[in-house]
Amino acid sequence: MQDTPRRSAWGVQPDSRMAAPSTLAGAAIAPMHHARFFVLIPCAGSGSRAGTAEPKQYRHIAGRPVVRHTIDAFRSLGDRFAGIALVVSPQDRAVEAALPQFPAAGEHLLRVGGATRAASVRNGLHALRERGARPDDWVLVHDAARCLVTATQIESLIAACEHDAVGGLLAHRVADTLKVASPEGRVSDTLTRADKWLAQTPQMFRIGMLLDALERAGDAATDEAVAIEQLGLAPLLVPGGAQNFKLTYAEDFALAEAVLRGRGEAGASGVQP
Repeated sequence: MQDTPRRSAWGVQPDSRMAAPSTLAGAAIAPMHHARFFVLIPCAGSGSRAGTAEPKQYRHIAGRPVVRHTIDAFRSLGDRFAGIALVVSPQDRAVEAALPQFPAAGEHLLRVGGATRAASVRNGLHALRERGARPDDWVLVHDAARCLVTATQIESLIAACEHDAVGGLLAHRVADTLKVASPEGRVSDTLTRADKWLAQTPQMFRIGMLLDALERAGDAATDEAVAIEQLGLAPLLVPGGAQNFKLTYAEDFALAEAVLRGRGEAGASGVQP
């Protein structure tokens, strides 16, 4: 039996994908208090595609572990965030050596990582709620291995989404021609790229909405936006940048190091776009 659509705690109907933005905004319940911003960084993956013995988030580039560059981008915004949380595996024994000064004041090391990204984010959100985060507070979920994000991009996402009824994500327009492969490894189709975007992070949603979406979607959700989409909602696409890529393959590390050193701040995340 299919569940009957219900109005969620944040006041947006799950089947409101086709509603105009003004309709969605009018449906949202105005919070009785000022919504805060939290950062959640899932950091429990093994990074097997990177071809390294250690998890890729702890590999050093430009003098620091990848995840340190990532955290520093958010730290550079000072008291913009009510909390910065890092979600690691309960068995992780490398994080202390990689981040000897984490957590600092207002930061949280959450040993609740799961077998999938979705599980780690879901567990991390529950942990934030236990630490006082409210359902209508915002959370920016960001990949630990996406270490080239800048303060400017983060602020752009917040500015675009903080008054939106749904939330959104950084994304980058596809520039290359897209081919569809046949089982034999030949081109079977060519897709138009005009309306195609590469999903990036951070992805920013209300904590209550995102937690509900992830619990419904299960572990198959590859990012937060797809879970929100499965509620029948349409996240906002906010332009990011080509340099905000996720370190996935071995060659990505040399490129990321070159970018960091090219910014003139080896080991630090700057504010350039």
